[in-house]
Amino acid sequence: MKKQFLFISLALICNLYIQGQEFISLPKNIMPENRIAFSLYTVHENILKLNVQFYPIINFEPFEATLEIEENGKWVKRADAPIIYPGYTSLFRIENWDDTEEAKYRVVHNDKAFYEGIIRKNPIKNDTFTLAALTCNSVYPQHGGDISRDDIVNNLKKLQPDLIFFSGDQVYDHSQHYLYWLKFGTDFGELLRNTPTICIVDDHDVGQGNIWGDGGTISPTLSGISGGYYRPAEYVKEVERAQTSHLPDAYDPTPIEQGIGVYYTDLKWGGLSFAILEDRKFKSGLLDLPKYAPDIFPDGTRDAIFDPNIDTRKLDIPGTKLLGDRQLKFLEDWTTDWENAEMKTVLTQTVFAMVNNYTGKHDREIIADFDTNGWPQTGRNKALAVIRKSFSPMIGGDQHLATFVKHGIDDWGDAGYSFVTPAIANYWMRWWDPKVPGKNKAKNAPYYTGDFLDGFQNKITVEAVGNPSEEQKQEGGKLSTRVAGFGVIKYNKPNRTITFECWPRNVDIMDPNQKQYVGWPIIISQMDNFNPKISFELPTLKLSKENQVVTVKKNSTKEVVSSIRTIGKTYQPKVLELGSYVIEIGEGNTPVTFFEVPSAKKNPKVLNVTL
Repeated sequence: MKKQFLFISLALICNLYIQGQEFISLPKNIMPENRIAFSLYTVHENILKLNVQFYPIINFEPFEATLEIEENGKWVKRADAPIIYPGYTSLFRIENWDDTEEAKYRVVHNDKAFYEGIIRKNPIKNDTFTLAALTCNSVYPQHGGDISRDDIVNNLKKLQPDLIFFSGDQVYDHSQHYLYWLKFGTDFGELLRNTPTICIVDDHDVGQGNIWGDGGTISPTLSGISGGYYRPAEYVKEVERAQTSHLPDAYDPTPIEQGIGVYYTDLKWGGLSFAILEDRKFKSGLLDLPKYAPDIFPDGTRDAIFDPNIDTRKLDIPGTKLLGDRQLKFLEDWTTDWENAEMKTVLTQTVFAMVNNYTGKHDREIIADFDTNGWPQTGRNKALAVIRKSFSPMIGGDQHLATFVKHGIDDWGDAGYSFVTPAIANYWMRWWDPKVPGKNKAKNAPYYTGDFLDGFQNKITVEAVGNPSEEQKQEGGKLSTRVAGFGVIKYNKPNRTITFECWPRNVDIMDPNQKQYVGWPIIISQMDNFNPKISFELPTLKLSKENQVVTVKKNSTKEVVSSIRTIGKTYQPKVLELGSYVIEIGEGNTPVTFFEVPSAKKNPKVLNVTL
């Protein structure tokens, strides 16, 4: 009788899966010995967090699992954890984890199902660090969503990245997250089980076409334009539990509206420090636009503007938020935390600019797209002003259009670089195709590069774009014809350089004859992320010890201007204004501090620092 019930239940689940898209199906023999689907994990400051995804638990099977670690050739039980419903996930946490050695792990369920993987050793002593970045995992056949991901998986197996980053839209079905999340795990599980992975959620993951999270309020419409979440809060919680539970503990775990949780945090791994943001969870909706700009938004029902005569600067509504106060505070604190970190990076859902001007079809130019983080402008500038303090590049996704851009706040290029990776499978094509070439573009560079004002009049310097080609403007195609692909970011810690690679689908990235998308690879210095054209110098620091943390603050307000781990023993800080500054050098509670240090256009002074 039990076997019959098992067969009926799993057949029903498979049928639901097929109803969504015919090409998707679960394994046909999900017997008790195959109950475990896949896992994700991170290790941060000697804390291991491993989230295990199960197939449905049925027939009075236990709602708990065990984590074992191999020690001296034997499996040793290290933790038990409940399996949480809905969603069937089990989160394991082990503190005081020894990250200096690789370890084999095994998840056990009901003494019948076993799932093995590897917890990698911390690559902190390696000179290089490799991050693989992916986004937008469309499942729709007409856009290549039904094509195997084996080309990506095989490439990353060869590459052996130190960390994998999925920036959102891992799931494209808006009502069956659990089923399509299992499909995601089926595609990428062989990578996830053995590699630390950061996964953040975006609009499609939580069942919306676009999202302005508005701090967790309820959205009355599926479009979400008014702000908030359209799907029930329990659905959103299940999504975040499945995709983000394995991340390091949240900086401030206080829930938002409806009891929805937060996961913004940082991850230290391999001598790198990553700030993980939820750049749309606190983002304001468009409800106030009709009040402040009735001539542009009479009814507040649009999420884009196509009229080139509209002055979009009017849409920077007072009080609107992008990251929100909580995440800005987190970034400020993260800026000066350099313990076990040589370089930093900010991971986001999408780019802090509007780097597209055609969307869906190349038939009508879009002037302003509120789904981008180019709006609200003040919130965008606040975020960039904090991020540049730590000399951090930004990596994100969502746009379905690979771009590499240097941001500007008051002037072009006075903030950091951002890399938006191409979609895994491209559901919605976009183009950056300006009518006038960019100013100050490099010699022989494409017309679409150089200095521009985006649709919200934000300053951007475009260096590379993975545009669909001319013949695809009308018809499109699949995968590479729709500029699908993924990103690889390589950090050279001794030199403090970062190489950004942008790869199409169905190529062997180890083959030197294979080409990346036009414009890549791109190499920058860490210092390029805060290197404004107009700046002032503080005295040159000559340190008794190399690679020290140097933090610069305004003398009047003690606001942090910049913070970095230096290369070698010599460093000359730059600031944006003439004035008096405080310089703190060293780590811990007793740094060497110099007060009331003046800035100058050219500063020949030298400060000798004994540490």
